[in-house]
Amino acid sequence: MYKVFIENSPIFFHFNSQSTVLFEPSAIWEKINLFLKNEDDSLHIDLKNEEEFNQVFESHKYIEAAGGMVKRGEAYLFIKRNGIWDIPKGKLEKDETPEIAAVREIEEECGLIEPNIVRHLLNTWHTYPHKGRNILKRTYWYLLNEGDKKTVLVPQSEEGITEVKYILPAEFEEVKSNTYLSIIDVIEAL
Repeated sequence: MYKVFIENSPIFFHFNSQSTVLFEPSAIWEKINLFLKNEDDSLHIDLKNEEEFNQVFESHKYIEAAGGMVKRGEAYLFIKRNGIWDIPKGKLEKDETPEIAAVREIEEECGLIEPNIVRHLLNTWHTYPHKGRNILKRTYWYLLNEGDKKTVLVPQSEEGITEVKYILPAEFEEVKSNTYLSIIDVIEAL
């Protein structure tokens, strides 16, 4: 199953090789558009396999990204990007693994040096428009420790980041009230 956020609304794509549902990508998009207009809680779509999933999103450019929740003591690192709470992340570069990209992006966006990956948390999917094109982004999320080298946090302003700060779990509601649903999934994966 893939949970894809389209316009920040969750759509669940279930894979069942025994499915007898007639596969028509245009009919699936009709369902999705109707769902988005009605503002229902969620939509479930049955597909036979990942190949059908790829056909549904064939008009989208596929991008992979990675990032993570960095822990210092009991607190976790968050960034404020374009006025919205977020978690440091960014696109994978050519021939880069998700793990290397997650560490690199956290270093670039926050000024940390060599955070250490503890474990994989989950992957999220979401779509967004960019320069007249629809994007389907898969993001690999990790839990990391701050690392041994203590540094001053520095927001990467050219990425629209205005604030970098460690937040205690007791204060996560502040973040959840001003973030994307996919980020809430990452927080809850902790």
